[in-house]
This record gives sequence, structure tokens and C-alpha cells, in this order.
Amino acid sequence: MGNPKAFIYIPRQEAGYRPVLERIEDYSEVEQTLNTSDRRKQASRCMDCGIPFCHWACPVGNKQPEWQELLYQGRWKEAYHVLSLTCDFPEFTGRICPAPCEKSCVLQLSADEPVTIRENEASIAEAAFREGFVEVEIPPRNGKTVAVIGSGPAGLVVANQLNRKGYTVTVFEKDELPGGLLRFGIPNFKLSKKIVQRRIDLMTTEGIIFKTNTMVGKEILAAEVVSRFDAVCVAIGAEVARDLPIEGRNLKGIHFAMEFLGQQNRVLEGISVPSKNQINAKDKRVLIIGGGDTGSDCVGTSNRHGAKSIMQIEIMPKPPVKHNAATPWPMYPNVLKTSSSHEEGCERRWNIATNRFIGERNMLRAVEVEEVEWITPATGGRPEMRLTGKKEVIEVDLVFLSMGFMHPEQEGLVAELSLATDARKNIVVNKQGRTAINKVFACGDATTGASLVVRAMASGHKAADAIHAYLKNEVSH
Repeated sequence: MGNPKAFIYIPRQEAGYRPVLERIEDYSEVEQTLNTSDRRKQASRCMDCGIPFCHWACPVGNKQPEWQELLYQGRWKEAYHVLSLTCDFPEFTGRICPAPCEKSCVLQLSADEPVTIRENEASIAEAAFREGFVEVEIPPRNGKTVAVIGSGPAGLVVANQLNRKGYTVTVFEKDELPGGLLRFGIPNFKLSKKIVQRRIDLMTTEGIIFKTNTMVGKEILAAEVVSRFDAVCVAIGAEVARDLPIEGRNLKGIHFAMEFLGQQNRVLEGISVPSKNQINAKDKRVLIIGGGDTGSDCVGTSNRHGAKSIMQIEIMPKPPVKHNAATPWPMYPNVLKTSSSHEEGCERRWNIATNRFIGERNMLRAVEVEEVEWITPATGGRPEMRLTGKKEVIEVDLVFLSMGFMHPEQEGLVAELSLATDARKNIVVNKQGRTAINKVFACGDATTGASLVVRAMASGHKAADAIHAYLKNEVSH
């Protein structure tokens, strides 16, 4: 390592966020950037550990110590080269990844000050695009064709990897524009869609064909896509949101979180949304059920709409700050997360269950909630939830359900692709990523259930390798 004492004398410095009163007036990215000198100083804090736990924790296997050293030396082009060997889209992960690498950094485990790996990654990626280090690669074609169904993180990685191996790749996307969750799920204030489009434009220039507004179902897959292509990869994600089928669920004013977030992203893209379908939180009392990242995104979007009040409730207990003895390393730490959206204004409550929605003339007016407690059985095992009887009625105008996602829909395409019944009800694949249909592979959240973008990208890379091995074997015979 270039500066063996940097981690002692240089403290962790994050770029931070734009001022609250400024950022809630727009949808631009909230995160700021450090200047080049400070960024290189942050990279110098990497200890180049003998066993790099950051590399071990990274789903895509980034070689963090190597590109941190290059960044510290100011060798940005070489840093990008090393980074891009393992990560197809560092401009995405550098912005939205929860950075399991940093949770495993020795400086985190020993001093609560991990290297700013995620921010450094984003800086390298942006420097690469800015300085022209990202070059168009159009390989000679090998005569084989591959279809990818879904253009989210996993599908884009499959397409990118196989395209650069010489396959002619066509990506089918049901929505208006490519990008999947990156385009219509993650708010612009976390991931600018200019960044997404920049990558899509590059992939298009390199020869990947995107067909949008195209839904591929079981019949189309069996009759057309499989017969037309040498291999098919299903990367449709896990879009079935967990519902809350309680009294009053059909009242107007109750929406899934992704309805709200996806619609806002469409509006910002200039896509027309019929007035009768528009969801607007302006001057509304908003309740978000679910304490995760998607719920946090609803908080940030509601703030930008000008909501009258915002409350986010979670049925689980409030996690501790910084350290949780119940989730020691190498487990992912279950600790309190305060996002940029929470900082913008939101009441947060834990140990709260939702009993019923209360309406008037078919319109939502209030929600009855009840405090719960979690009791660990005397015999041990997982804590059990118990209602306390402490009920409360909260007056609200809008509710967003943000309780996670279920499996992909079991009818049609997913059911046909399953090799066997699985408790999680996702697409079942073998170790090579193959499904029950010949030539058809699957990856990403469609196979695992909802997970991290970086894990979907890692799954896409593995699927691309499996498809490449399969097609090489087919050619040899």
C-alpha cells in the first residue's frame, strides 16, 4: 500500500448530502462528491489487508484493495480497468449499493471508520466516463443469438457480458424504457436516470438490441422466443409486492409503494400518466407501512410532493445504533439506518402492527394500529410477536404499502419455468442456472426473491457464464 499510515492519520470523510431545504425542491441526486485530492486521500486509507474481507463480502467480487491503491496513486484509468473486470456497472453500485464491503472492512470492525469504498467506486466510474476511459467495444459476432427477458440489473449484466463475447443479444422489456428497477423503482434523487440512460446508450452502440413495451409470457416464450434464439435468459425480477389483506384494503388512497415510486419516475421521464391514476401526496397525511429502503424512498418522494405529514411504521423492533450483538460480523449488521429521506422529515415508529383501514364514502380516512411486543420463547428460537392491546387510530389520507416482495407470479411464465415446487415459489434453476425448458436460463430476483441490486448483478454474471458454456458445448457438437 502506498501510504501504510494513512488509516491512522486520515479520518473517514464522506461527501455528505446537499442541504435539506435545497434538495427537497428537486429530484436531483442528493449525494455530493469530494474533490479529487480528498478522494485520493480516502483511498489511501485502505490497509491492503492480507485477507481482504471487503473482497470476500462483495457479491460481484470487486478487488477493492487493488483499485484503491491505483486511485490513491492517481492512476484513474487503471483503477477503472481493475474495477470493471468484476463490476459491469460501477456507476450504479457506487450510488445505490448498501456496501457490504464496508461492513466487512477491517477499519469498520476495529474502529467504526471503514474506507469509503462505495463513494470511491462511484468517483472512479464517473472519472472514467468524463475522461473517455470508457470505450465502445464491438466484438466480432459468433453467429449465435441470445434473448434476455427483463432489463433490470441482472438482465443488463447478462446482455453486457454475452454481447462482449460476440453473441447478438436482444433484450425484451415490458416497460416503456429499459432499466427495470434502476429506471422505474429507484428514485432519481438516489440514481439519476441520466446515468442509467448513459449506460443504455453505450450498450446500444455496442450492438445490444432493446425491445421495449414488449411483454413476454409463457406462450410467446414457448412458441416464438425459444425457437428464434439459441438461448434465452429470464431476468424478470420479483415484482409481486407483499399485500395487507385486512379490513378496508379496497378503500381509495391505499397503494403499493412501487406504484407511487414508478409513477413519479415516469412523470420525470415525461411519460404521460392519466389524471385519474395520478398519486399525489401534496398536503396529504401520509402513512408508510414498512421500514425498509423502499419505504424510505416513499418518504423522500412524499417530501418532494409537499406532504402535510409523513409517518413510517415498522412491525419489527427498533434496531440498535451502530452495533447489534444479535448480528455480529460476518453477518450483515441489523442496525438503525437513517437515510437522506428520513433526514428530510418523517416520524418513525417501531413495534406497530396495522389492524384495519377506516374509510368514509369509499375514501381512506384513518388507520387503526396496535402496539406489539416480541417475546423469545423460554426454549429459545426465534422471537414471537404478540399483540399488546394498545390500539390507536391515526388519521391519514394516503397509505403506501412497503412490506417487501413475494415471489414472481406463479401463473404462466414462472410456473412453466419451475423445475419443482419450491417453498419460496421463485423460478427454480439448477446449479448451471437452467430451467425446465430447454435453452432457457434464469437469474436475479426471479430465482432468489427480492434482493440487492449488486446480488442481482452477480447472478446475471453467473448466468452469462453458464449460457456461454452451454452454447460453446452446443457448437462443439
